[in-house]
Amino acid sequence: MKILFDTCIIIDALQNREPFAENAQELFLYVANRKLDGFITAKSTTDIYYLMHRCTHSDVETRSVLKRIFWLFELLDTAGTDCKYAVSSEVSDYEDAVMIETALRTGMDGIVTRNVKDYSKSSVNVYTPEELIEKLTEISEE
Repeated sequence: MKILFDTCIIIDALQNREPFAENAQELFLYVANRKLDGFITAKSTTDIYYLMHRCTHSDVETRSVLKRIFWLFELLDTAGTDCKYAVSSEVSDYEDAVMIETALRTGMDGIVTRNVKDYSKSSVNVYTPEELIEKLTEISEE
């Protein structure tokens, strides 16, 4: 299963943000154990860097975190066409619309985010971390 991770899920795991960290970290384990193909957008890496640097206050340490993320997750480029299609999307949040277009173009099976309400008009499956864990558990039991 190929899943595009929203930045909030990555930050929840990295910064141990409660009450979200446990599920985010469980999803990281699925990716690490190759039971889930995890992806992030190249655009999200700058957001991850910014949010982590606010915690670490160290460029070296923050880049080290990114290197580990790059080992774990595959990177997807956001194409110009993703941005153009997102402008006409029914999804009101432009950033989320771009993520949906990227997921569509690259053949993702879904997006995992805590912000599912903004994805209500998505043509890609959207999961909360809890929903995705439940789905992965069902798949592994089959």
